[in-house]
Amino acid sequence: MQHARQASVRLIVDREHYDYLVKDAIERARVSVWIATANVKEMMVEAPIGTAARARGRYHSILETFDALAKRGADVRLLHAGVPSRAFREALAKQRRLVRGGLVMRRCPRVHLKVIAIDGRILYLGSANFTGAGLGAKGEGRRNFELGMVTDDDVMLDTVQARFDTIWSGRECGACKLRGVCPKPLDTLREPRRGR
Repeated sequence: MQHARQASVRLIVDREHYDYLVKDAIERARVSVWIATANVKEMMVEAPIGTAARARGRYHSILETFDALAKRGADVRLLHAGVPSRAFREALAKQRRLVRGGLVMRRCPRVHLKVIAIDGRILYLGSANFTGAGLGAKGEGRRNFELGMVTDDDVMLDTVQARFDTIWSGRECGACKLRGVCPKPLDTLREPRRGR
């Protein structure tokens, strides 16, 4: 049992998921972005500040953001439960660097946690799936009602990242009662080589 301790926590609500997490924290990641979610759907985001596309009010796939992270050498992981949407899969197929290992995805039907850990220094825990409606990228009146918290607390980060890694690496698979229906048990996978 852990002892009570104090931590710096920021509550984020609805559209703040997009403004704070997607457009700020994820885009500025340098080392790693680890995401756990039940659902994965294509998400369109504003083009980066300072680009011609941004000046024209253009949007692009979140996968372009992931590609920029992979190009910088960041470890981008996506742990999910369901089959990603067709639009996400089609957009991913166009991202060569991501397909070659710049984005590593693993599926476990038991994953229901919603986590985003960035550079081992920012942690999001909340209700939002990795979808445009969940992370506030949809327009007013179309996005989900979501709540979450962000912290830089090192103990919480270590605990959550260790839990993520336990699932990711397949250390939960041996005792899993759903192994027979699992599309590809994680303990049978090898770590892919990262493509740049």
